[in-house]
Amino acid sequence: MRQDTISDATGIGSVIETDIPARLDRLPWGRFHVLVIAALGVTWILDGLEVTLVGAISGALMESPTLRFTNTDIGLASSAYLLGAVIGALVFGWLTDRLGRKKLFFTTLTIYMLATIATAFSWNLWSFIVFRFLTGTGIGGEYTAVNSTIQELIPARVRGWTDLVINGSFWLGAAIGALGAIVLLDTSLLPGDFGWRGAFAIGGTLSAIIFFMRLWIPESPRWLITHGRAAEAGKIIDGIEEAFRRKGFILASVSAAPERLKTRTHTPLWEVATTILNIYQRRAFVGFSLMAAQAYFYNAIFFTYALILTEFYGIPAGDIGWYILPFALGNFLGPICIGRWFDTWGRRPMLLLTYTVSGLLLAITGYLFAENLVTVRQLTAAWVAVFFVGSAAASAAYLTVSESFPLEVRALAIALFYSVGTGVGGVLGPFFLGHLIDSGSRATVLVGYLIGSALMIGAAVVAACWAVAAEGRPLEDVAKPLAAAE
Repeated sequence: MRQDTISDATGIGSVIETDIPARLDRLPWGRFHVLVIAALGVTWILDGLEVTLVGAISGALMESPTLRFTNTDIGLASSAYLLGAVIGALVFGWLTDRLGRKKLFFTTLTIYMLATIATAFSWNLWSFIVFRFLTGTGIGGEYTAVNSTIQELIPARVRGWTDLVINGSFWLGAAIGALGAIVLLDTSLLPGDFGWRGAFAIGGTLSAIIFFMRLWIPESPRWLITHGRAAEAGKIIDGIEEAFRRKGFILASVSAAPERLKTRTHTPLWEVATTILNIYQRRAFVGFSLMAAQAYFYNAIFFTYALILTEFYGIPAGDIGWYILPFALGNFLGPICIGRWFDTWGRRPMLLLTYTVSGLLLAITGYLFAENLVTVRQLTAAWVAVFFVGSAAASAAYLTVSESFPLEVRALAIALFYSVGTGVGGVLGPFFLGHLIDSGSRATVLVGYLIGSALMIGAAVVAACWAVAAEGRPLEDVAKPLAAAE
C-alpha cells in the first residue's frame, strides 16, 4: 500500500493506492470468518428471538392479570417494535457510515440489551409498547452496522451463501424463543404473570455474552481506508493474514489491480441521496420492491401466526412453541440448502425463482386455510414449505441491497431500504392482519395472505428485469466507491 498525495496530517483528502479489498477477497475460509459470523450474525438470532417471543407468549399476554391484551393490542405492540427498527436503522445507519462499523454495533447491541430487559418489567400496554419500540431501535441499528461489516469482511466468492445463512439464523432465534416459551409458560414452573416476563431475559442474557465476543472483531479495513486511516487498515489485514499463515494456509497472490481512493471524513447526505436515488435509481427500485414484499410476507404472517393457532384452532398458549419449532426449522434450512445457488447460478434467476415460488405457495396455503381444508398440523407443514423457500427469498433481499451500493453509503442504503420496506410492508402488516383475525372470518384473513402473495410475485418480476448480477464479484466492482480516484 502506498499514499500518493497527502493534503493534511490525518490523511483526509489524500489519494491512497491499496490492494486491501483484493487481499480480503482472496482469503481462504477460516476461523476469522467463523468468528465474524458468530459475533455479528447473532443480530438475526436476537431478532428471531424477539419476534417469536411476542408471538409465542401472545396468549399469556392476553391472559395476564396485569396486561390483558387483545389481538389488536398484540398487533399494535408488534408494529411498535417494527417502527422502532425502522427509526433505529435510519439513525444508526447514518452514524455507521460516518463514525464506523465497530462503534455502532456495540452501541446498538447495548440499546437492545437494556430495552429487552426493561420489557420484562412492563406494567401496562403503553409501557410494553415503549419498551418494544426501543428494542426495535437497537435491532434496526444492528442490521445496518452488522450487515455492512459482514459484507466488507467476507470473500466475494462465498458472499451470497454466507449472507443468506446469516440472515437465515433469524430462525435459530425463533427456535430458542419457542423453546423458552414452552418452558417459561409452564404454570407448574412459574406463575402465569411471571413466565412471559422471564422470557425476555433470554435475549438480555444472550446479548451480554455476544457483547464480549465482539471485542475481537476489527473495524472494517475498507471503511478505514476511505476515512484516511490507511495505516490502521494495513495493520488489521496484516494481522488477519498472519493468523492464516500460522494455521498453515498458503495465501494466493493478489492479481487484481490496486484501488485508488480519495479519503474523506464523511459522505454528505445530499451525495447519499444523489447516489441512491439518481445514479443507482434502478437498483433502488429493485431494493425497495424486494424489501417491501418480504417485510409484509414475513411480518404480517409470522407476527400473527400464534393468533391463528389460538383463534381458529384452539391451541393453548403454552403449546404454541411446539408449532413454531418446525416452522423455524424449515426457515433455517431454506437458506442453507438454497443459498449456494445464489453464488453459482446467480442472483437474478434465484431471486425470480424464490420470490415467485414462495408467493404462489402462500396463496395456495391461504386458500386451504380459508376453506378449512387443513388441520393444524397440516397447516404447519404447509407453512414450513412456504417459508423454506421464502426464507431464502427474504434473506436475498438484504443481500441485494447491501452489495448494490458504494461502500460510503452502504450502511445508510441498508437502513433506507430496510426502513422504507419495513414501514410499508412490516409496520402496517401485523396490525392489518391482526385486525383481520379479529373479524373471526377465514375468508377475511385470506385477503391478507393474497396481498402478500401478490407483493412477492411482483417483486420477482422487478428482480428478473433489473437485479444486478453480483455473484463472485468484488464489492468495488459491483458498485464503484464514491472515493474512487481516476
